[in-house]
Amino acid sequence: GDQASIIGGVVEFIKELQQLVQVLESKKRRKTLNRPSFPYDHQTLEPSILAAAATTTNTTTRVPFSRIENVMTTSTFKEVGACCNSPHANVEAKISGSNVVLRVVSRRIEGQLVRIISVLEKLSLQVLHLNISSMEETVLYFFVVKIGLECHLSLEDLTLEVQKSFVPEVIVPTN
Repeated sequence: GDQASIIGGVVEFIKELQQLVQVLESKKRRKTLNRPSFPYDHQTLEPSILAAAATTTNTTTRVPFSRIENVMTTSTFKEVGACCNSPHANVEAKISGSNVVLRVVSRRIEGQLVRIISVLEKLSLQVLHLNISSMEETVLYFFVVKIGLECHLSLEDLTLEVQKSFVPEVIVPTN
C-alpha cells in the first residue's frame, strides 16, 4: 500500500514536470519569434476589437474572430485537434478516446479558471480531471473533459469558446 502511494506520487510529479516543460517550451518559442508573450493588456485593446470578440456567434461559424485576425489566430492540426492562440492565451484541444484534452496557457488572471469551467459547463461538458501548473506569471490549465453523446461541438468551436472567456465583457451603451 505504501509503495503504491509513493509510486503514484512520483508519477503525478513527473506529469507535472512534463507540463511545466511544455509551458517553458511555449515561452521559448514565443521569445524566439521575437514576439512578446502577451503584448496586449485587457485595457489596451481597442474597444472595437473587444466588442467584436465578445459578440455571440453561431456554432456553425468556424472562425467568429475573423474581424480581429491580426490579434488572434486559429488553426486545426492533425484533424484530431484544434488550437486558438491570442495575446491572452494559447488554447489547444485534442481528442483522446472518448474525451477531450484541453490545454490552456496564459498569464495568471484572477477568476479565469472559474470562467473556463463555466464555459465548459455551459457547453454541457464534464470535467473529469484538472491539473494546474504555474511558473511566475504563467499558468497552465490541463483539463480532461468528457464528451457526451449529445455533444455536436467541434474542437475549433470549443477552443474559440474557451478563448472568448479571456476577453472581458464589453458593455455597449444603449441609446
